[in-house]
Amino acid sequence: MKIDVSQALRYLGASGADEATRRAMVQIAEDTAARLSPRYVYRVFDAAHTEEGVFLPEGNLLLPGKMAATMLAGCSRAVLLCCTLGAAFDRMLGMAQARDMAKAAMLNACGSAYVEAGCDEAQEEIAARYPSLYLTDRFSPGYGDLPLQLQPDLLNALNAEKRLGVTLTDTCLMLPAKSVTAVIGLSETPQPARIRGCGYCAMKGKCTYRERGKHCGI
Repeated sequence: MKIDVSQALRYLGASGADEATRRAMVQIAEDTAARLSPRYVYRVFDAAHTEEGVFLPEGNLLLPGKMAATMLAGCSRAVLLCCTLGAAFDRMLGMAQARDMAKAAMLNACGSAYVEAGCDEAQEEIAARYPSLYLTDRFSPGYGDLPLQLQPDLLNALNAEKRLGVTLTDTCLMLPAKSVTAVIGLSETPQPARIRGCGYCAMKGKCTYRERGKHCGI
C-alpha cells in the first residue's frame, strides 16, 4: 500500500511545496510504508431508522443526529470500521520528534495520509464483498453532529482493543494516535447525497487550514 504524498503535503499545509520538500516527503513516505502497514477491522450491522437516529440492534448502538440520518438514508445496513497504524508508528514519531521536528511534522502528515489509505483499502474490500450494494462515503464521530462520545461504544462493537490494540483517553481520543473510526452505509440503490465541506466539520472553529484561508480537501 502506498502513501499519497500529495495528500500528506495537504495535511502538512504545504500543497505548493518546492521540489526539495516534495522529495523529502516521498522518502519519508517510502520509509514509513516499508516499515509498517495499516491494520483494520470492520463489522456489518442491520440498520433501523428511528426518530432518535439510526439504530444498529446487533451492536446496541444508536447513531443520533442529522449527519447519520442523511448519510445512511436508504441504507438497510451500516458498516463500522476502525483502522490504525499501531503503536509502532507512535514510536517512530516520538523518535523523530527527539531528533528533527521538521521531519517529524512530515512524518506525522504521512501517518495521517497512510491511515486514510488503510480506510480506503478497507472500503474497497467491503465493496468487493458486497458487489450488489452501493457504499456511501464514510463519516466519523466528531464530524458534523455525530458525537465523539460514541467512540467507546463503537470500539466495543468492533472489539477494537483486543483486535487492534486501540484504546481511548478520557476525552475520547484514540491511542495509538493514528487511528480512525468510521461509519459506511450499504444500500441497494445509489446514494447521490453527500455531505462534505467545512460547514459540517466539527473542527471548523479551530481548524489550522481555515486560519490560512485553505481547506483539507474534504
